[in-house]
Amino acid sequence: MVRLVEAAQRVGGKPCGLGARDTLRLEMGYLLYGNDMDEATTALECGLGWVTKLAKGEFVGSKALVEQKERGLKKTMVGIRMVDKAIARHGYKIFSAAEGGEEIGVVSSGTVAPSLNVNIGMAYVRSDLAQLGQNIFVEIRGERKCAEICKKPFYTNGTAQL
Repeated sequence: MVRLVEAAQRVGGKPCGLGARDTLRLEMGYLLYGNDMDEATTALECGLGWVTKLAKGEFVGSKALVEQKERGLKKTMVGIRMVDKAIARHGYKIFSAAEGGEEIGVVSSGTVAPSLNVNIGMAYVRSDLAQLGQNIFVEIRGERKCAEICKKPFYTNGTAQL
């Protein structure tokens, strides 16, 4: 470890913590196990269907995934960009912007994105309400703050995608 830090310092690198890692992975739309995916979330729901080769033959869980794909997803992962000045955090509830504002999902990850100068997050929402550009509300300390469903990744190849 010491040699790695010394090598990084020779080219201007500095040690950083998990907060920096979490911010950067979120800007790229990378999932964190335990936050953005777990045993209760399928690869299709969290956007990893592209690595799940259902046509290549049977594997553990393949029948359930095929059935889920045929039925349609109940929830799907989306990117969110906060419109109001607030930070969405893991576990915060998401509500529809429609009249009545029913609960439609939950934030899986959220942070300030220093590369973008905006507050971003990832969330699971009802699939029928997961349209890009759709306004939603994130409940933060008892108040509903406006956010917008947006495309992931938020930042790639040195360019903001928002």
